Amino acid sequence: MSISSALRIFRDDVRAIIRNDPAARNIAEVVLYPGLHAVLLHRLAHALWRRKIPFIPRLVSQLGRFFTGIEIHPGARIGRGFFIDHGMGVVIGETAEIGDWVMLYQGVTLGGTGKQKGKRHPTLEDNAVIGVGAIVLGAITIGEGARVGGGAVVVKECAAPLYRSRRASADRRYARSSHWAHTSCRGASRP
Repeated sequence: MSISSALRIFRDDVRAIIRNDPAARNIAEVVLYPGLHAVLLHRLAHALWRRKIPFIPRLVSQLGRFFTGIEIHPGARIGRGFFIDHGMGVVIGETAEIGDWVMLYQGVTLGGTGKQKGKRHPTLEDNAVIGVGAIVLGAITIGEGARVGGGAVVVKECAAPLYRSRRASADRRYARSSHWAHTSCRGASRP
C-alpha cells in the first residue's frame, strides 16, 4: 500500500466520524476518538499480518486493545470509512470482512461459532450499521445498508433494506433514524 492510498483511507476514516457523530465538532476532536486509534492500529497490524510477519501484528493488536478497549484481530479485513462509536467492548474476529462506510456501536461482537478452519466470522457489506451490544455470529453476511438493532443476536443472513424513504436518501444523518423499511433479519433475537 502506498503512502498516498494510506492517507486517503485515513481521510475517509476521519470523514466517517464527522459524518456519523454529531458530537464531532472538528478534526482535532476526531483525532482523540479511541475508535479511530483502534482502526489505525488495526491497519498497521493487518499490513504486517498480510506480510506474514510473526508476533508483531498480534502485539500491535493487543496494544490497541489495551489502550482503546476495542479488540480487532489483525487478520480481519476492514474497508474505508469505518467508524466505531463509543467502542469499548467491540470484538472483531480473524476472518471478519467489513465493507466501506460501516458503523459499529459499543459492545458489538463479530464472532465465530466454533473452532472450524476457514471463514468463520461475519461479513458486513457496505453502509451496514450494527447497534449497541449486538452479537453477529458465524460465517454469515449482513447485507448492504442493513441495520442490526441494539442487543440483537444474529446467527443467520440479514438482507439489505428493501427501500429507503426519499428523505432518508437525501440526508445521510437522517438515514440513520428509524425511517428505513427493512427486510427481517432471520436469526435475530433478543437475549
